[in-house]
Amino acid sequence: MGKRVFNFYAGPATLPLKALKEAKAEFLDFRGTGMSVCEISHRAKDFQAVLDEATALIKEIYGIPAHFHILWLHGGASTQFFHLPWNLALEGRPMTYIHTGSWAEAAIKEAKFFGEVKVLASSEDAKFSYTPRKFEIDRDAAYLHITSNETIGGIEWIEFPDTGATPLVVDASSDFLSHPIDWTRVALLYAGAQKNLGPAGVTVVIIREDMVARARTKKLPTMVSYATHVDKGSMHNTPPCFAIYLSLLALKDLKEKGGLPYIEKLNKRKAKVLYTLIDNSNGYYKGVARPDSRSRMNITFRLPSEQLEEKCVAEAKAKGFIGLKGHRSVGGMRASLYNAMLLKGVKELATFLSEFQKANA
Repeated sequence: MGKRVFNFYAGPATLPLKALKEAKAEFLDFRGTGMSVCEISHRAKDFQAVLDEATALIKEIYGIPAHFHILWLHGGASTQFFHLPWNLALEGRPMTYIHTGSWAEAAIKEAKFFGEVKVLASSEDAKFSYTPRKFEIDRDAAYLHITSNETIGGIEWIEFPDTGATPLVVDASSDFLSHPIDWTRVALLYAGAQKNLGPAGVTVVIIREDMVARARTKKLPTMVSYATHVDKGSMHNTPPCFAIYLSLLALKDLKEKGGLPYIEKLNKRKAKVLYTLIDNSNGYYKGVARPDSRSRMNITFRLPSEQLEEKCVAEAKAKGFIGLKGHRSVGGMRASLYNAMLLKGVKELATFLSEFQKANA
């Protein structure tokens, strides 16, 4: 195997090396079947075992109550932007959103096709550098939607709002399985796998039973309805088999290491390494997010000039630190520290950035 780099891309992102090696070892002969997991029928008991184990592990690791269902779906989180309102909108009642950046904006845009949308709070006034804390819940709303972590701005909801009887819907694509969740506050949570769980191609939807019941009251296209996928156990049509299989290997790795208590502690340590460097750089590195809203997954920062940023990205790449260029819509720098990123990689990146400052200040 050639030398692996430290992959700081925002997604698709780094995966656990153990999971990748296991997938490689049995790629041509999955569990003695004489076939690749990419070749096995999704109706075969061998693949059903993969799906069942992956579902059970998410429930176990996340501590998900029995009245929630786990769905493995196609289409990415962006598809959920319109599946959600299609399933959960209620006639005469608004759908409410908190606007914290590009991904929240995308979700809002899609919801407007299905009825009235109210934005209860926004951080646009400060270029989406914080998560709003003060807003009034609309008790008549069909639901409230938040984006728990905005990869572009680098802001995160450390604690979900208490919405009372108003169902809370969470796009958790970029901080999925990175910290414990209070499920008494959540009605539906969804995440594209390619940032913090597995490869691109599968989306996990965790949905409370009363939200499934709401979907059952609607006349919906078969593939859109959450009820279809609950009733068919995510097997109405061929699921994204390989993506689910590799997600299973990542889940097993996370459980073996200690689950959410372990990974939350590690993620805090990793983020602290870079934020400490930024804060102690005498303004050479400037964090984008407000300190009380800083993401532990996506560390966004700027250098004194765009020319220095380009130089830093190029020199970092030459030394094996990949994916540090900020999103094209905002520029700057971004280091994504998802679950599979090693603490060693973050420390070595911090050393590089410190040395870059000394050489270019």
